[in-house]
Order: sequence, then structure tokens, then C-alpha cells
Amino acid sequence: MSNASPSASIARRGLLLVLSSPSGAGKTTLSKRLLAREDDVVMSVSVTTRKPRPGEVDGKDYHFISRDQFDQLVADGELLEYAEVFGNGYGTPLKPVQQWLAAGKDVLFDIDWQGTQQIHARMHDDLVRIFILPPSAEELRDRLVRRAQDAASVVAKRMAEASNEISHWAEYDYVLVNDDLDSCDAAIESILQAERLRRHRRIGLDTFVKKLRKHL
Repeated sequence: MSNASPSASIARRGLLLVLSSPSGAGKTTLSKRLLAREDDVVMSVSVTTRKPRPGEVDGKDYHFISRDQFDQLVADGELLEYAEVFGNGYGTPLKPVQQWLAAGKDVLFDIDWQGTQQIHARMHDDLVRIFILPPSAEELRDRLVRRAQDAASVVAKRMAEASNEISHWAEYDYVLVNDDLDSCDAAIESILQAERLRRHRRIGLDTFVKKLRKHL
């Protein structure tokens, strides 16, 4: 279901919505909620040079490409943002993002501060950045332990990484504390609705106002 507004008939340009957080702060759950209820939000699908893991689907989880293809995309400036992680390339194809924005679709990104900086450098007018904080260090540790997916050494590593991630909080437009999932979800929805109404994104306003004045 998409939340229609009274001014939904006025054409608008989409936006780039980045959700960043340390692992365990609830970003993935919040992203899934947003995608489930918003027809006009699409998830950005990255390219990667790593091999598919069991259950992963090409074109849905990632676009799996060769190193040569990846390097060519980088050389041609066809990646909006990219990074090397454990010897594998990851990046966001630029053309689909541009097409979605022009069609009035909002593109959701689940990326870290480094990728966010790259997007900001190229498309800052389209970008809305939200950082999700855990309510406390203790709660973050408890969440990581409760997931029961990682060994104690991995949890400790993720806690150390969280400190570095959180140090970039001031680079974001909005910072939310996820002490209650429903409240945090509602705040993200409020931000999205407000950002959609920014004048520079409502590309149909000029035509609407001219028509309005003509009949006054």
C-alpha cells in the first residue's frame, strides 16, 4: 500500500533514501517494513564480484558480475558508489537509480557511511540520509547475542566496528534512536512523507501553479 497525499497528482522526482546503522540496530527490519507498505519505494540492488551464496538469486539479492565487468563499470563512471570488501567489489549501478528517480520512485539504500559519502558527492540534491542508533551499548550487544548467528568473537568485532560507524552520525540529515521499533518506523515514514513534499522534488508544481493562476 502506498500512502497517497492530497497533492499526489502533482508529479514529483523520486529521492534516494539511505538507512545506515551499526549491525544490530534494526536497520534491516526497518527497511523491510518500509518496502512492505510503500509501493513507491524500491530497494537498490548492488552488483558484486563475489560468488552467490546458497539461496541468493541473481538480480534480486545482487547482480553477480565478473571482476572485469566491475572494473569497467568503475572506469566508465557507471557506479554511483562502490567499495572493496574482503577482496570483492560491491557497487550501485547508476542508470537504474536515475530511471527510478525520473519515474517518481524512491530508492532505498542499505549502505554504510562510506557509500553514503560517495552518493552525497554525486547526487546530494536527491539524497536523504537517516542514521539509526541503538538505545545503548548494552542493548546493542544483547541484540547481537540474541540473533544467535555469530560467535562471541564476531560479536566483539561487530561492537568495535559499531563505534566507528556511530562516529559518522553527524554526517546524516536525521538521526533516530531505535528504542522502540514501531516509533522508529513511524519516524522514518514521517521523514519520507515530508521529504517527498520538498519543493525542488515536486517537478509538476510549476505547471500546476501556472494553470492555477491562469484560471484566477
